[in-house]
Amino acid sequence: MKRQTRNSAKALVIKDGKMLAVKLNDDGDIFYIMPGGGQHSGELLTEAVKREVAEEIGINVTPKSLAFVIEGAHGEAFHRVDIVFLCDYMNDIDGADLHADTNQAGYEWLDIATLNQRPLYPSKLRRPIMKLYYGEETDVYLGNEEMGDPEALE
Repeated sequence: MKRQTRNSAKALVIKDGKMLAVKLNDDGDIFYIMPGGGQHSGELLTEAVKREVAEEIGINVTPKSLAFVIEGAHGEAFHRVDIVFLCDYMNDIDGADLHADTNQAGYEWLDIATLNQRPLYPSKLRRPIMKLYYGEETDVYLGNEEMGDPEALE
C-alpha cells in the first residue's frame, strides 16, 4: 500500500522567552507538540496554521516567516511534512469553539532556555528553536525525524 504525504502547518509562537506548546497526556505520559495541523486542499499553509491554532488553543496568530521544515517519513501511517512558521501572538479568541486533538490536556508556555530538557516532539526541533531564539545560525530544513534520534539533554 502506498503511503500518502500529509502537510502539517505548525506555529512557533514565542513570547517573553517562552514557546507556546500543546500539552498531551497519553495515559499519564506527558509530552508537548507545536500547535498546528493538517492543511486542507486549496488552503494556503499560512491559512492552515491560523485555523489550526485557533481551533486547538483559541488564540489568533499571524504567521511571519518560515522557520523550519521537518519530515516524518517513517513510523507513521503517512509521510508527515511539518512546515513550521514563526508566528506573532495576537490575542485570545473570546468564546472560541475548540477542537482539541486526541489526548490534548491544554497548553503551556515552555521556557526556551530549558527546551532541550523538555519532552517536545519532534525532538529534533528543540535545539534549532533555542538557536533561533538566541540569534544563532540554524538550518531551516531539518531532515527526517527518525525513531531513536538522539535527544540533546545537556
